[in-house]
Amino acid sequence: MIVITWNIQWGRGVDGRVDLQRIVDTARRMGDFDVLCLQEVADNYPGLAGAGTGNQFAELAALLPGFHACEGIAVERHTEGLGRQRFGNMVFSRFAPLQVLRHQLPWPADAANPSMPRMALEVVIDPPGGPLRIVTTHLEYYAPAQRAAQVEALRGLQVEASGHASSAQPTNQQGRPFEPRPRDSRAILTGDFNCDVSDPLIARMQAPLKGGAAQWTDAWDVAHPGEEHASTVGCYDDAQWHGHKQCFDFIFVSKNLAPAVRRVEVEGQTQASDHQPVLLDISLTR
Repeated sequence: MIVITWNIQWGRGVDGRVDLQRIVDTARRMGDFDVLCLQEVADNYPGLAGAGTGNQFAELAALLPGFHACEGIAVERHTEGLGRQRFGNMVFSRFAPLQVLRHQLPWPADAANPSMPRMALEVVIDPPGGPLRIVTTHLEYYAPAQRAAQVEALRGLQVEASGHASSAQPTNQQGRPFEPRPRDSRAILTGDFNCDVSDPLIARMQAPLKGGAAQWTDAWDVAHPGEEHASTVGCYDDAQWHGHKQCFDFIFVSKNLAPAVRRVEVEGQTQASDHQPVLLDISLTR
């Protein structure tokens, strides 16, 4: 199975042009993906350079027929003169979702830094090998304390899911909201963590979890042991990143999936966003 994650900066390339078709075409050239995780998707946000008032959630879904589109709205507002505005993440999957969970991440007050709400979108799919959780997120950029709290929440989600996976479920709730659906401990977590691989938070993400839950493991390190992470920001957009190349974009797998990792690649040529997309190729069996 191939998973691609990409912060698309609402489709705005280094050339200043917003082009969602270019985003989709670039992802397709990377590989015949089964799951596509996107961050920074905008709906009716003309304040973002070039974004205009279009609904990118709908536009991207139209560009990807044959995929199940799941929206993860981090910011939703109603603004006088504009109406509803939304900003967040998306997951596209060839496999029909068994369930979709939307987790609001912590947003503790921080008067010293600009910030916005953040969320994690969890999509449970059933590919060959059994149920699998796909989680994508985009953590806080300006406020380190918020970002740290969000990392703890992502760790907690894995503990919570592992508890669900190991608990007996009622069997008399078919057709009702209480009907149980799989929430396996096997998971892939992707996104823009807004901190470099050298940040202690990346090590914290991979620390052991309560109750022996399958901890997060950096898929890059599995596929490239001892090799420095490829940069995912600052490669081309000097206006924003001033030539400071870093790795902000990660794919973590639960430890019980680590042996299945076959390949992790960063597409280092595209300038369709200020971030580079990352690909995971993983072999799914039980």
